[in-house]
Amino acid sequence: MVERESRGLKRYGNLYEEIVSFENLLLASKKAFRGKRDRPKVAEFYFELEKELIHLREELLNKTYEPRLLRTFLIYEPKEREIGASDFRDRVVHHAVCNVIEPIFERSFIYHSYACWEGKGTHRAIKDAQCFSRKYRYFLKCDIRKYFASIDHKILKLILAKKFKDPDLLRLLYIIISSSGPDSNEKGLPIGSLTSQHFANLYLDVFDHYIKDSLRIKAYLRYMDDFILFSDEKPELHFLYVKMKNFLGSELQLQLKENATVLAPVTDGVPFLGFRIFPNMIRLKRENKKRALKKIKLVNKAFCSGKLD
Repeated sequence: MVERESRGLKRYGNLYEEIVSFENLLLASKKAFRGKRDRPKVAEFYFELEKELIHLREELLNKTYEPRLLRTFLIYEPKEREIGASDFRDRVVHHAVCNVIEPIFERSFIYHSYACWEGKGTHRAIKDAQCFSRKYRYFLKCDIRKYFASIDHKILKLILAKKFKDPDLLRLLYIIISSSGPDSNEKGLPIGSLTSQHFANLYLDVFDHYIKDSLRIKAYLRYMDDFILFSDEKPELHFLYVKMKNFLGSELQLQLKENATVLAPVTDGVPFLGFRIFPNMIRLKRENKKRALKKIKLVNKAFCSGKLD
């Protein structure tokens, strides 16, 4: 069900029953199982699949569902980051939610928004960035400082409340958001969670529409918290930088990463998603090449020693 508000916004309702249906939970479990069936806890869940899903559905219907504690660990490539891994049964819930709300999110996204969207991955973003680089002389590349850790829960919940009117769905989404950790201070989403990726993309959809609808910028694209604007005039990009910085700070409580901001001619190459994009060619960044070669050597060593077939 869709409710059309006086301002022209759509609010969606009657979605919770679809999310908690056994069929949707079964589909969600199959998605969550991909590539993880050999893990002990996942295998346990899979062995008692029907029983586990019935119990999970009862919790969701009775409003007694509570996410379990996240397992956190650090990764060091390409940079040090803390990853939050959800318990497997929580991942099933995340997939069940995203099966239903993901298509709704996508309806509001601008054409040049990427990530968490089928057909709109890194390769498409790089290709479209190169198309813009052939049409304009200058680019402005920006990145948001500690994006996932800076997402404000209150603002995110308000954005979701403007999109959905189903109280049971909103309650579940708010529980997932608030389960980021006991010290979250109502800020931050765990990197690695499926719902976090979708929430993070939606959070900046407000910014996308400010760029496209209010500032009327045609040459703009965003992949998660990395975004680029193109223009034939440097002063215009300087002006837009100030406008964007102010909007992000006042409306979304976000800050731009100053040392990652680049304003330069497109002939210098646009640094984006691990590549340097030129009007007539695309180069892999040196550090990414070194990292890839290192992984290939490790795999080859494991093969030669018989650890890998």
